Amino acid sequence: MTCVLYLLLTIWLHIRPLSGGLVKLEGELENSAVISHSQGLMGRLETLLLQGNSSDVSLRVETADGDEVKLFQAHSLVLSLQSPTLSQMLQNRNSSTLVLQESADCVAVFEKFIRYLYCGELSLRLDQATAMHKLATKYGVSDLQQGLTEYMSQNLASASASGHVVGWYEYAAAAGDMGLKATCLQFLSWNLSSVLQSAQWPSVSAELLMALLRRSDLVLQSELELFEGLEAWLIQNDPDSLTVENALRAVRYAMIPPRELFRLQRNSPILGRYQESVRDLLYLSFQFHSASPLQLAKFFDVNCSLFVPRNYLTASWGTPWVINNPARDDRSISFQTQLGPSGHDEGKRVTWNTLFSPRWLPLSLRPMYNEQGTMHQSQAVQPALGAARPRIIITPTTSSAEFAGISFQKTVVVSTRQQGQLVVRHVYNFHQSTEEAGDFLANVDLQQRTSDYLVDGSLHLHVIIKPLYQTLIAIKK
Repeated sequence: MTCVLYLLLTIWLHIRPLSGGLVKLEGELENSAVISHSQGLMGRLETLLLQGNSSDVSLRVETADGDEVKLFQAHSLVLSLQSPTLSQMLQNRNSSTLVLQESADCVAVFEKFIRYLYCGELSLRLDQATAMHKLATKYGVSDLQQGLTEYMSQNLASASASGHVVGWYEYAAAAGDMGLKATCLQFLSWNLSSVLQSAQWPSVSAELLMALLRRSDLVLQSELELFEGLEAWLIQNDPDSLTVENALRAVRYAMIPPRELFRLQRNSPILGRYQESVRDLLYLSFQFHSASPLQLAKFFDVNCSLFVPRNYLTASWGTPWVINNPARDDRSISFQTQLGPSGHDEGKRVTWNTLFSPRWLPLSLRPMYNEQGTMHQSQAVQPALGAARPRIIITPTTSSAEFAGISFQKTVVVSTRQQGQLVVRHVYNFHQSTEEAGDFLANVDLQQRTSDYLVDGSLHLHVIIKPLYQTLIAIKK
């Protein structure tokens, strides 16, 4: 029986299903294929697990306190082939029973885990992903670990009452999965307005809170919204004084209008208690709003993030833009933004023109014609249309001489619908000296109405203009 099982597993692990039920063998020619019954083989292996036929090891999976126990009749050969960790444990065992101590959440999904070892597939819910990832990591099942990381990365926007993204971030940080941690942090940063209003916000750790507060790419309505969310978190979690002070000092008060700053000083219970910790920042912010930024720089050190805007969605900073049937033709829109974040510039406006083209060509690739209307021979062989792709160009109508030391970072936020919710899919940044985002929607096919970048056939954009006092601050990414 052991020899037969080994043969079945060897075949199963070295064949790859192709369409039409054919399987190409490794190292064979393109047209070399055999009939595949791999699904039937998987079914027989699953039956082997369920019935325990020819089992030579018992797995006792239990929690540390022994309150939850599960027993499985298994086969050493299968476990050893799939998990190097289990293989080592099986070699060192001194009885027919192998005791595995796991957390309660891992015990709950262990049946799915061992089924994967036999069948190479599993189904799971969002709330089971972390426990399954723990098991895959602990027992060295690298293919499953990678597959779970991809599953989690692709389901960040899925609806979940438990607030799974925050939990996944905390898990990834503890497990040292830097890729998953970065992916979760980026998603939370780009969708912070929704996160602040969700049930998962109070469960954010102090470490994650500070990681978010330090970022300039947060997408949210305003800095005031961020402060109010921070205040709610501080009141609910009641952390130590050092954590409170560090968090409050990460707020960019200079991005909050003076009338709102006055209101916060009067009404905020957190500021009332910790105002001394941020008094210098509040004072500098009021000065920033009352004087010319160039004049302020003569007396204060303003080379800090306090004066760097985040990606604010309010009308002073940009405009939403929904483009219906974006593959059809070029579109344009005009809007105004405040010249700078300082109250000194509140009454000054910059008008911006934005052009979207689904198939725009750069000048270097556009066909040139001679006086007879014939394309230049040097360009006749160029596949001009092949280089066309979606483009967005943002230019000011105001003379640059009127900007007085201000530069602008242009940001285009692309939102899509995932699992029934509108979420930020991507954020594109480019500077004043560049008219367009070079990688905007690269490799995105807008002809397909089912594209992941479209919502009911429409492209949802939000164009943001971030004014930066270039002579005063060093911009850090």
